[in-house]
Amino acid sequence: CLPLHIFERRYREMINTVLDKDGCFGVLLYDPFRKGPAEIGCSAQIFDCKRLRDGRMNIMTLGMQRFRVRSYIYGKPYLQGSIEWIDDEQVAPNLHDTAFGVVEVLKDVIKLSGKLADRLIEFPEDLPDDPVDLSYWIASSIYGLAQEQQELLEMTNTEKRLLRESEILTSIRRELAARTAIEQAFSH
Repeated sequence: CLPLHIFERRYREMINTVLDKDGCFGVLLYDPFRKGPAEIGCSAQIFDCKRLRDGRMNIMTLGMQRFRVRSYIYGKPYLQGSIEWIDDEQVAPNLHDTAFGVVEVLKDVIKLSGKLADRLIEFPEDLPDDPVDLSYWIASSIYGLAQEQQELLEMTNTEKRLLRESEILTSIRRELAARTAIEQAFSH
């Protein structure tokens, strides 16, 4: 789920248009190297919209399917484009061991995060069992690492995506463990 606060006039117009149609729009990361939107994004379905008195909106969206922009269509104050949908390659027969390894690293990250925050953080109950769904869930949950999320979004191989997620989570785990050790050293 991605909560968005819509305040710019052009995006208010876009969301009103989207809500009048199918409630679906595309989300693209701004690429600072290209100085424009990334080539690959994800469609988002609006499932809740709260309109504010001044025309702003708070919407809740759910990522649906990846796409590649083929070309842009100009004429509106917001970007529109022609796209092609992107699917994953055929899934390797047994990714459950790989997925299990990623989940174990995720558990460590959650425990260490709770320790640093000095509160219990519950392990998500809605964690998917299917390796493909798990890989998407983890990719969408790695907050604050936009470039890494974009890299994961662009991957079409589930096994490679899970392995990369394991690398990212392992790096986060090392950082959290170091911060926890420093905090403990200074609290005595």
